[in-house]
Amino acid sequence: MRYAISGSVMQSLEIELTQGEAMFTESGGMSWMTDGIEMETNTRGGLMSGLGRALAGESLFMTTYSCSTPTAMITFTPEAPGKVLPVQLAPNQILIAQKDAFMCAQNTVKIEMHFRKRLGAGLFGGEGFILQKLTGPGMVFLEIPGEVKEYNLAAGQRLKVDPGHIAAFDPTLNYDIAMVKGLKNIVFGGEGLFLATLTGPGRVWLQTMPIANLARKLMQYMPTKSS
Repeated sequence: MRYAISGSVMQSLEIELTQGEAMFTESGGMSWMTDGIEMETNTRGGLMSGLGRALAGESLFMTTYSCSTPTAMITFTPEAPGKVLPVQLAPNQILIAQKDAFMCAQNTVKIEMHFRKRLGAGLFGGEGFILQKLTGPGMVFLEIPGEVKEYNLAAGQRLKVDPGHIAAFDPTLNYDIAMVKGLKNIVFGGEGLFLATLTGPGRVWLQTMPIANLARKLMQYMPTKSS
């Protein structure tokens, strides 16, 4: 498998498959493809697996695209302005991602829902209790609104983040939520009541434009019915 990511604000992911290779994505995730690609849509793992993915922001059904000729090409595009993030997963390596981040992956990758175990992280962690758990081996592609910044935290190193900006992270990171200190910071700081603390070791990918922030900004310009 070879891939190329093109564009800046609205990127496209072009993947070249050889015979026998396959990619899967949520229903409706493909944009265009050449001859030689076969489609098969199912719940991928059964109804309960499909329902779990639906809770994690993906479709109940997934579509697998298999190459039936020596080579063929298929292209995927994101649903919102942002970046396509490629991550190579080793066997049994896990990546935790925000809801609706999954774009597509090699057929060997497993996607499941992931629960935040801590009550505070689930209630105030920006994306709720349910996230996406991706398990290797294989290449997985995420679609992240805005730009993406990656940090590799050493053991014990901490990073405090507005929870909505966390796009994906290694499960080795310790993830916790704490209330912002100081009454003036809470009332006038404009950053919300809670901050996430990520403690290494492990990688984290942060997004510059959470889709919820974009939606709130656009709502200011939406026409409203006059009373």
